[in-house]
Amino acid sequence: MRVMKWSVIALAVSAGTSQFAMASAQDDAKGFVEDSTFSINTRALYFSRDKRNNNSGQSRSEETGLGFNGLYQSGFTQGTIGVGVDAIGLLGLKLDSGKGRAGTGLFPTGSDGRSQDDYSKGGAAVKFRLSNTVLKIGDQYTTAPVFASDDSRLLPELPQGVSITSNEIKDLKLEAGHFTSSVAQAQTYKDSITDFPGNHVGLKEANFVGGVYAWTPEFTTSLYYSKVEDYWKKLYANVNWTHALSADQSLAVDFNIYSTKSDGAGLQRAEKDDTTKLDNRAYSLQGAYTYQAHTFTLAYQKVSGDGDYGYGIDGGGTVFLANSIARSDFNAEDEKSWQARYDLNMATFGVPGLSFMTRYVNGSGANTGTTSNGKEWERDIEAKYVIQSGPAKDLSLRVRQATYRSSDGVYYGSSSIDELRLIAQYPLNIL
Repeated sequence: MRVMKWSVIALAVSAGTSQFAMASAQDDAKGFVEDSTFSINTRALYFSRDKRNNNSGQSRSEETGLGFNGLYQSGFTQGTIGVGVDAIGLLGLKLDSGKGRAGTGLFPTGSDGRSQDDYSKGGAAVKFRLSNTVLKIGDQYTTAPVFASDDSRLLPELPQGVSITSNEIKDLKLEAGHFTSSVAQAQTYKDSITDFPGNHVGLKEANFVGGVYAWTPEFTTSLYYSKVEDYWKKLYANVNWTHALSADQSLAVDFNIYSTKSDGAGLQRAEKDDTTKLDNRAYSLQGAYTYQAHTFTLAYQKVSGDGDYGYGIDGGGTVFLANSIARSDFNAEDEKSWQARYDLNMATFGVPGLSFMTRYVNGSGANTGTTSNGKEWERDIEAKYVIQSGPAKDLSLRVRQATYRSSDGVYYGSSSIDELRLIAQYPLNIL
């Protein structure tokens, strides 16, 4: 989750500098049909969650599903303003579940507590392009750090709204969005998205604006602002720097910060006091050193002010913080957390496509309402292999295991959680 930022003052300077001018992408338009693409991403997912010492309610969830994500993207018609269409089709199939094992978030759940056998959703967006600026209206995925749709289960979230993305100046990306609804990952209807605590209230309106600028090939920055009606206003900033020390060594530094303040009705409030509105800062700083096949990463994260860092109603992926990992985000009020991570790329040893990762995050000082010094830790282990050639080229196989513990069980309803995910994913490009 590395993005870049931009300042309005620097934009004004750049706009007056001729060297930043770019060729028009619309001038190269080949046509609505000629530039069309169609792909289907197939994902098989086994998900197991064991709340080891949960004495109330269901202690174990275990389900398997198969998801299909079809995306058609037309080209743009020729002329000064190009017109095109994007269409999305999503289908989820239940392969294994049970009334006592539902609740993984892979499928919609009925009133009887059972997961549905199948579910589908989809939509389309019309798009317009002028020079290097694209306006899109309708159903679309989002990746902005203040409004990012989530794709961590079988099928992704699908927001509805208007977005505009401009790349008129070299190395500068500007974007803005206006969204009024979203379909949750395991739902089929609009306004099914929930906020982080899981309250179902529906998205009324979310607006954002921001940009990404690459000052050099090694140094990038970004700045974003958003407002979610009756929830909050957010300001996000990022600085990212990478530097090659030699042919097989490099350094990377990444800094992220959110400033969140309640807005309007302030529907999400500080967890320790349901009358206190949010007014907090959450930041993370991480550094990584890569030597040949090995990458070593250290990170620190801190939340200060009133309330947890809140997200969810503005997209389940809107948490671009270093210690937001498989199970926990380490985002409680006043919480401090640090991370140690190790990655191994086996291509250096003659096995391209095979990689391993392990990390450990420890958090303390969390104000949760029941304690002022909540503690939690998580250890993740992952192995992944991507087939490099042949009929199954690009098929990826991944194993993800997470072990989570907290001091008082206030997180996720249990102080001990073990998770296992087995993921097979195959992208097929038809056009």
